[in-house]
Amino acid sequence: MDPMDYGAPVLSDRVQINGIIVPMTLTTGGKLRWPDRCLSIEKDVLGFTVEGSQIKINAVIESRTGICCSGNGGTLLRKTFSFEPSSEDSLRLWNQQLQTVIDSLGRPKRLFVLLNPYGGNRSASKVFLDNVKPLLDDANIHYTLQETKYRLYAKEVAHSLDLSGYDGILCVSGDGILVEVVNGLLEREDWSSAIKMPLGVIPAGTSNGMAKSLLDSVGESCTAFNATLAIIRGHKRPLDVATVSQGQKRYFSVLMLAWGLIADIDIESEKYRWMGSARMDFYAIQRIFCLRRYHGCIKFVAAPGFENFGESNELGGESDELNSNWVMQDGYCGPAFDMKGFNRKIEGPFVSIWLHNVPWGGEDVLAAPDAKFSDGYLDLVVMKDCPKLSLVTLMSELNKGGHVRSPHVLYLKVKAFALEPGPRADDPNKEGIIDVDGEVLARGRGTYKCDQKTLMAYDKLHIKVDQGLATVFSPISS
Repeated sequence: MDPMDYGAPVLSDRVQINGIIVPMTLTTGGKLRWPDRCLSIEKDVLGFTVEGSQIKINAVIESRTGICCSGNGGTLLRKTFSFEPSSEDSLRLWNQQLQTVIDSLGRPKRLFVLLNPYGGNRSASKVFLDNVKPLLDDANIHYTLQETKYRLYAKEVAHSLDLSGYDGILCVSGDGILVEVVNGLLEREDWSSAIKMPLGVIPAGTSNGMAKSLLDSVGESCTAFNATLAIIRGHKRPLDVATVSQGQKRYFSVLMLAWGLIADIDIESEKYRWMGSARMDFYAIQRIFCLRRYHGCIKFVAAPGFENFGESNELGGESDELNSNWVMQDGYCGPAFDMKGFNRKIEGPFVSIWLHNVPWGGEDVLAAPDAKFSDGYLDLVVMKDCPKLSLVTLMSELNKGGHVRSPHVLYLKVKAFALEPGPRADDPNKEGIIDVDGEVLARGRGTYKCDQKTLMAYDKLHIKVDQGLATVFSPISS
């Protein structure tokens, strides 16, 4: 870095480091400099403490040797630097100036932490203790830790939590706790202010699509360490929220919706959970070679540039159907829209329908390479038919997003979407599963665990995107 980029000195003094008196400078550019080190307060410094006559700087540095000035390329490690100002007055001044710089960054000071102790093969607690807690302590962030006790517990907590004492909610889990929190916040009477609460995601589950998407957007690996740093630094970005509705029932999604092959693999492979992560690949092979196709129809509002996908949708008497379902009730009802806008349609049968809000569906599934966090659109992946051997190749491309280039796949962006699911083409007495954010939204006849109650019926549903409704902690601001 050019020394001119450091900024003018805010505070300069001669301090003692390891028994040696050296010059130290804090600059307007937020750089803390002494002869063999340069730390960026924004990027490198987590926090500091005053212990007696010393100031201890808690930082992360790259493992490579040499002068560090916020470079990229080394593994980050925690490190503490101690220095002793020349007098008590100087100590107070350093304390004041360092705190002023850190406060100016808008970092969170108090977090509510929701931890799923069953997430990631019951490893979430260890992830928190080994990777998250030490960094939060270094950053002087106070936190309240709450373990989830059962499914939808996080939703209940988010629905009733007094948010005034917190600067963010941290989810230590896979994607499920984040989704529950979003639904809990949006079902509050004060949803419009509650949903502005920044949400942080620590990858500690079997599916970490949101954390992977956020960290991969800046080329960082999907680790709890990197995710925690992003939260501490306080950068935020808006996140689209999709409202899935059926009559007066609604569900808020931030990740994906699947029907057909992907949903079947995701949900039905649970019977092989004892296999660990291999269960998905194992069951995918079964489903590919015993391929199902589903009757049905999708209708959508295409994003600009995608208006020629599908066929023209000649609307009948359903143009006002959706509006009539919206009634005043507690919580967020979703954005209003008219079925007249659904100008395109695609008729089945289908092998798979997949809607995505963010690029990654998991740490090794780049489901929608062109998806953006807050563009106001969902990425739609449609497969009507595919030879089985070609499908094996296509599925092997999921880890790098190559499947969307297959001639058997349609990939487009939509503003709103309607799904009319039907029975399996090979057996009209059996239907399918609708999977939203890794949870079963609806089960049809003859499906896996079809006797279990679901939020919605296996019937027509609508999805509309509200651009940038939620806020997430991110490696960079947007």
